[in-house]
Amino acid sequence: MFQLFDNEDWVISSAGGVTGEAYLAQSSDRKIFLKRNSSPFLAVLSAEGIVPKLLWTKRLENGDVITAQEWLNGRELKAVDMKSTQVAHLLKKIHSSEPLVFMLSRLGNAPVTPPSILGELEECYAKHRAHAGIREAMNFLKTNAKNVNYSGKVVCHSDINHNNWLMDNNGYLYLVDWDQAIIADPALDLGLVLYWYIDEAHWAEWLAQYGWPLTADLRLRMHWYMLSQTLMFMFWHWDRGQYKQAKLYETDLLRLNRFSHKYF
Repeated sequence: MFQLFDNEDWVISSAGGVTGEAYLAQSSDRKIFLKRNSSPFLAVLSAEGIVPKLLWTKRLENGDVITAQEWLNGRELKAVDMKSTQVAHLLKKIHSSEPLVFMLSRLGNAPVTPPSILGELEECYAKHRAHAGIREAMNFLKTNAKNVNYSGKVVCHSDINHNNWLMDNNGYLYLVDWDQAIIADPALDLGLVLYWYIDEAHWAEWLAQYGWPLTADLRLRMHWYMLSQTLMFMFWHWDRGQYKQAKLYETDLLRLNRFSHKYF
């Protein structure tokens, strides 16, 4: 374990997570959240009030960088909470932030576009035995790629799971775990929220809280990104032998294909 503090009152333990790079540091009267090798992007997210406050950054002798953030007393959102106005407003704040786009661009992140997504999917598609559902989804993506171009690229979180939304005891909302952040069409994030958490009958109402109308163009763009993201997630789990998780996305894919027939 790394040495960060001048006294031995602090106890450092794993904070869980997929990467194993997150830690809880606790003393007799204080807790802080530590992470190894976070992106410099974290500082801008903190300044914008989107993640808990960044307290300090330290470089270790081995070159690793440790960041410390304020530990929140609060809770993760539940699936039902994703319908809230607060979620819509924070997502709009994120998508409207020019400093976020500027910093992510400086870190070398080029905008993600339909052609770049298709190129990545084609590589994955070639490695796996393709059943009819995958072929159908790929055909839809190829056919509609030219119809989903949107010039207003923003920073997208791209992992809008309710467990990544944290509300403190004062009712302030944060969105954490930005390792998958990209510059892309905001329809990518919006589709994940609506398809996963909001009944279709309430899409227009939720989007009105975000500040956009539910147009035919937006519906197509959200659907295109949902199909592409679902394929990405499914291929990712397949490549790691996580067939149970991949099967869940395969089920989602078949449902999305039925949606394609309904609207497009």
